[in-house]
Amino acid sequence: MDLPSIPAKVDAAALTSVLDGRWAELRRQVRAQMTENQFRDSYDLDTESHRGQILEQLRELANTDRPRLGFDRGYGGGGDIGGSVTSFEMLGFGDLSLMVKAGVQWGLFGGAVQLLGTERHHERYLRPIMDLGLLGCFAMTETGHGSDVQHLGTTAEYDPATREFVVNTPDRAAYKTYIGNAARDGRMAVVFAQLVTGGSGRGVHAFVVPIRDENGDPAPGVHIEDCGPKAGLNGVDNGRLAFDQVRVPREALLNRYADVAEDGTYSSPIESDGRRFFTMLGTLIRGRVSVAGSAGCATERALALAIRYGDVRRQFERPGDGEEVVILDYRAHQRKLLPALATSYALHFAQEELVGALHDIQGSADTDEHSQRELESRAAGVKAIATWHATDTIQKAREACGGAGYLSENLLPSLKADTDVFTTFEGDNTVLLQLVAKGLLTSYREDFQDLSAMGTVKFAAEQLLGAVIERTAARQAIERLIDASPRRDDEDSLFDRGWQLKLFEDREEHVLDGVARRLRRAGAADADPFEVFNDAQDHVLQAGRVHVDRVVLEAFVAAIERCEDPDARTLLERVCDLYVLSNIEADRAWFLEHGRISSTRAKAVVTAVNGLCAMLRPHARTLVDAFAIPEQFLAAPMLTG
Repeated sequence: MDLPSIPAKVDAAALTSVLDGRWAELRRQVRAQMTENQFRDSYDLDTESHRGQILEQLRELANTDRPRLGFDRGYGGGGDIGGSVTSFEMLGFGDLSLMVKAGVQWGLFGGAVQLLGTERHHERYLRPIMDLGLLGCFAMTETGHGSDVQHLGTTAEYDPATREFVVNTPDRAAYKTYIGNAARDGRMAVVFAQLVTGGSGRGVHAFVVPIRDENGDPAPGVHIEDCGPKAGLNGVDNGRLAFDQVRVPREALLNRYADVAEDGTYSSPIESDGRRFFTMLGTLIRGRVSVAGSAGCATERALALAIRYGDVRRQFERPGDGEEVVILDYRAHQRKLLPALATSYALHFAQEELVGALHDIQGSADTDEHSQRELESRAAGVKAIATWHATDTIQKAREACGGAGYLSENLLPSLKADTDVFTTFEGDNTVLLQLVAKGLLTSYREDFQDLSAMGTVKFAAEQLLGAVIERTAARQAIERLIDASPRRDDEDSLFDRGWQLKLFEDREEHVLDGVARRLRRAGAADADPFEVFNDAQDHVLQAGRVHVDRVVLEAFVAAIERCEDPDARTLLERVCDLYVLSNIEADRAWFLEHGRISSTRAKAVVTAVNGLCAMLRPHARTLVDAFAIPEQFLAAPMLTG
């Protein structure tokens, strides 16, 4: 392969500049604050001590400006949505219990009050939420309903005689469960419940409900249980909540999207109950975006630990010279870590784009429904792929460190335990990759009936998976690369960026075409839409995955375009090649089955991945140093002797 050589030394700071992106200055400030505040790791603490330490660290955070970033300026906030998400995700470098508890307090609880409430709620609650005068919970998930929020069992029935809502848990399946801040510290909860007024149900709405009194005892009618020890994140006090005819005033309804008058009359600017419900949920995606970013930071930390260890640990003598070999010099070890590192770079750039889109869309006064729907789809896909990548990569990092990686003092076990739940909270990953497809099947059936085969593919690409591509400068650059890509079938073309982009696009289009053809059957008169969708779930999941792969690659290409340092750019080009070719290698069966690559080229891909691992090996330490993780979070004894 005839590729430009990577300079012997590349400045890690130049890579950091590209990685830090739009919120670079904020990232530098957050790192400085992290360095000043010794946020201690907690692998040797019991549950109660861990919870106490995390609450103490939460109060340290409250003394900085970071928790205020996402709130409105009129209430002492920073008015910086993207900055808020960026600062939260960087907590993923440290104890993830702190990230989760901060996310519950300021992202979920505070975010729900801000985004679903109106001025009366903002005036009363936002300032104490920001400064921790009021600790709260986000009580959505129930024992019997996790992903299916639309059918929650908790009820809130309006009583016009007293002008109160009566919140009730009808059975054990309706217990609010896994609720962060509920078991110990929370004083109030945003409770999602079925609103009933005048004998009619109006769907799920959110209410602010006190759960403890000033002494910390459960409020009248509120039953609280501790979920107990978990596999990880034991610094977060997860609990269960149940309500026995708990009365709250009419004003407890977070009424941005709907209200109930004193006489019980219901009103809403959104007529459809279903559309109103999904609009409310759509405003709350900051948590999902933050989880994706925090998973990325935790993965970067694990890779930094494993690669630093691999750079000093020696095993087996090299024949002829008697020197033991540094384990990162072994190709098998490189293959374990370097493709994962390349994917982490790719997902980092995709996350940066996602946060930028969130900031622009939620910060705009005239956001259209289509843009919001596309944002939700992008957030779901990136979160799913990023958290699955975290689970897989942190396990590889643990294995790469052998027995040392199994010791709690070396930090990897807690990273593995704490991130495991990321694949199923803030949206189960399997459900996230199907969610928009299922909505399309039920809500847009007429569109499927009326569209031609090609129109169906385009409709699926735009509506099902959020694949609308605006003609931005970055997109135009991508199209130029594709147009200039070679049509030859030799080894060198494996490294042509246009060819790579076209291959990912072709795969997505082909899979989408197959999904669309299978789902069109739902429009037939004798079809059972559920069975049609159920039979196609494997195909829908594949479509979601290859769509995200293409989006992530394009984000990587755009980041390279922004890189001004020529040496760093050359290194990033090769990291991007490794991301692409390891992805193709993992999906070789599909590419071969569908005639996208020949068997000869499939073998060449394996050879190219080996070659790229060898080429990037001297720069592995630079690549992880570029994440600029504060050193206190990399202080593992296995790295110091």
